[in-house]
Amino acid sequence: MHPAKASIVEDIASRLNASPFLFVADYTGLKVTQFSELRNRLFAVGAQFHVVKNTFLRRALVDAGLPELHDLRGQTAIVTGDKDVAAAAKVVKTFAAEFKKPTLRAGIVDNLSVSADQINAIADLPSRDVLLATLLGVLQAPATQLVRVLNEPAASLARVLQAKVDQAGAPAEDAASAEHAQEAAAS
Repeated sequence: MHPAKASIVEDIASRLNASPFLFVADYTGLKVTQFSELRNRLFAVGAQFHVVKNTFLRRALVDAGLPELHDLRGQTAIVTGDKDVAAAAKVVKTFAAEFKKPTLRAGIVDNLSVSADQINAIADLPSRDVLLATLLGVLQAPATQLVRVLNEPAASLARVLQAKVDQAGAPAEDAASAEHAQEAAAS
């Protein structure tokens, strides 16, 4: 292989190794302005959109130790990133719904081959941050309820004692206010 081609394959393989996901799309018919818009939207969520030759991608997949993708034909672009796979899938799905291009073919998520339908299902998932917050809430709920149950006897005792203090203090307050009223009347 020519050194320049080997360098390109090596660059693609390093992108694939650095990314937890790979989406393969057919970008046929995508205008330059649309291509730039898609790149900008993907950049905002920590992903990139690159045009690659199918033969280079096949070799890079082998070099990266990733599963082989059989649907590599025509004009191919890849989506890789370093952050949330769901966010990148959402961007591609909404862009494709808006402009009818690009067409997802297949992908790899965590070293597993996925179909275009599975990528679209990933796009429907909440973002990673929302999922982590939901999980944290689920994990914290039993602990919060346990603390509430353990604190309830002490809180009940405090309320009973406060009621007794209020009840015992009420006649003394009535007597003090009666004395003040008598002093005011005498003056």
